[in-house]
Parts: sequence; C-alpha cells; structure tokens
Amino acid sequence: MSTPQEPVLLEDRGDYGLIRLNRPAQRNAMNSAARKGLLQCLERARSAHKVLVITGQDGSFCSGVDLKEVASATQRERELAPREWVEVLLAIRRHPAVFIAAIGGYALGGGVSLINVCDLAIAAHEAQIGMPELGFGMYPAMAGPSTQMMLPSKRAAWMVLTADRIDGRTAAQWGLVNESVPLPELEGAADALAKHIARHDAIALSESKRALEMIPKRITELEPAFDYAMALNVGIRTRTTAQTEGIAAFKDKA
Repeated sequence: MSTPQEPVLLEDRGDYGLIRLNRPAQRNAMNSAARKGLLQCLERARSAHKVLVITGQDGSFCSGVDLKEVASATQRERELAPREWVEVLLAIRRHPAVFIAAIGGYALGGGVSLINVCDLAIAAHEAQIGMPELGFGMYPAMAGPSTQMMLPSKRAAWMVLTADRIDGRTAAQWGLVNESVPLPELEGAADALAKHIARHDAIALSESKRALEMIPKRITELEPAFDYAMALNVGIRTRTTAQTEGIAAFKDKA
C-alpha cells in the first residue's frame, strides 16, 4: 500500500537546507496539510541549517491558498485557514535561518506573501507573480500588506488593484525580488547564493537578520540605530568567536 505524498519536503544540501513545496498537480497551492508540513519543516531545520531555500515542485513556486479545499470547507475552517498561513509567515520571519525564495512559474496570493517574508529572492524570468484576490471580491490580506511594506505605493497599488501578474524581470526591476534568471538557471543560482551565505557564522547571520527586521521598520532614527547595532555586535561576541577569528585572519593576510 503506497503512503500519501508529503506536501512539503526538507532536503539536506550540505551547506544549506532546501524546503520544497510538493503539490505539483495543484501548482503547490497551500492546503491545511501543506501549512502544517511547512511548519514542521521549519522546526526540523531550526538547529540543522543556517540557510534555507524555499522553492516549489515542477517549475511553480506557490499558487496561494488551495481554493478547492476552501470551497468544501466549513465556515470555521475557512476562518482558521488565514490564521494558519499567518502563523507560517511569522514563523519564517522569526526563524534564525536566512531564507531564500527560488521562484519558478506561478507565485500567486499566498505565494507572494511567502516571497515577501523570505530574506532574499531569485525569480525565473518566466515566473508569474500576482495577487488575484480582488477578482474574488477580496483584498489580499497577507500578500497586500507585505507587498505594501516592501514596494513604492504606486507599484504595490498596481499589483493589488489590477490583479495582473508580473514576470520575474519586472519583479526584479521593482525590487520585489533580488534578481531574475532564466528558468533553467534558477536552481543553480539559488544554490550558489545559499552556499555563499552559508560561509558566514550562524549566530552573526541570525543576528544580522534580526537587525534587518528592526531597522528601519521599528528603529527609524539614526542614533538609536547605531546604538542598537553596536550592542548587537557586543552580543554576538559573547556567543561566538567569529569576530575574533575573522579579524585575526585578516591581520595575518595583511
């Protein structure tokens, strides 16, 4: 008797971990099992990987909520589903690992919010990124706010109000992702970036991720930002020898 296919997979790539959304027939739409599976993968990866790549199966990234599941759900289940997705998104932001989104094919609705909570993102030129929610009479409750906090207002408004999709090149031009590459090069580009970042100290990485969240979202003035940054480095020195070793290595090379 065959076992059900896991909706989310965690692969050990040595230098980093790869989280793969694994519902290709549904363009990796997130149903309840997938949301729970992603949370489980995040927990398993917590002490195992300092860099995590999130990608999809068979070209697509994530086409958002599983509408077939929503259509057959009870009212209570429909109310819980958005909160479950918020829990996943916040778990990624609070996770100590650095996250890289590798976006091939469709990234719609919840797929856009997943891009936005990752620290870095690479899209295929061929990617189709958009928020279709207004076509269903809804404001994109997670993709909207997370995009509005990242993009200039007119570009965010375009995505929300037109419900049109943009490709990877446009997403890179707008700043929604870091770069765009041809689809056959996507996996290699994400692999190279993950390995490059994984060379750094795990504690320094996690604290730098926290600083990127704090400044300027919560600390908006320069002097408090400097104070926060200096205190952050003091804290890093108490937890790892990476600073001492790095400075010593630089001195030896000089």
